[in-house]
Amino acid sequence: MKTLIDIHNHTIASGHAYSTLQEMVKAASDKGIEYFGITEHAPSLPGAIDPMYFRNYGIIPREMYGVKLLMGSELNILDSEGTIDLDERHYAFMDIRLAGIHKLCWTPGTKDQNTDGLLKVMHNKWVNVISHPGDGTAELHFEPIVLASRESSTVLEINSSSLIPQRNKAAARPNNLEILRLCRKYDVPVIISSDAHISFSVADYRYALPLLEECNFPEELVLNCSPEAFFDFTGLKR
Repeated sequence: MKTLIDIHNHTIASGHAYSTLQEMVKAASDKGIEYFGITEHAPSLPGAIDPMYFRNYGIIPREMYGVKLLMGSELNILDSEGTIDLDERHYAFMDIRLAGIHKLCWTPGTKDQNTDGLLKVMHNKWVNVISHPGDGTAELHFEPIVLASRESSTVLEINSSSLIPQRNKAAARPNNLEILRLCRKYDVPVIISSDAHISFSVADYRYALPLLEECNFPEELVLNCSPEAFFDFTGLKR
């Protein structure tokens, strides 16, 4: 499977990543990536950057080393009400906006409450992708989330980094398999992400791809393979 898009990546600006912007983009170029997302962690996560960083995105060229850049953020979903950090003043400076649940800034509710909160986020017009919904940080009902992906044009991510054995996310594998099987059932596309925090991990899907093979997931529903399909589904500008 030839992948042309890797939308979820972090640089040293995120506080716990280890490569610069140029190093990350050069790695993407070396691996044949056409569209590359830099999605720094939003401020609620410990060690993340000041919001001013996002308001200065205009100075960054949107093409380097032959790779087209999508400068954005991985926003934090803070609670089961669907509260996310930052606001529209900052979203407008971004090319892409992910939203995800991170244990260090997440207040959980019941499984029903968590699901309802995530559905609210998915119907937020600014949110384009839900990052690592299957990593097990929050208990969720996946069928309504998959159906909402199609309704809201908010893509669900299959996060390869969550599946790394050393991260000890026991629920990540069964949860992501359930998401994939439901997406196949309802003909809903997904996107695979490396969630790279160092240049060597850019476009590294070694833990995600076997799950697609295991559930016979159709390649035409993997948005990494077609920039046109990704932009058409999300409505994002190229």
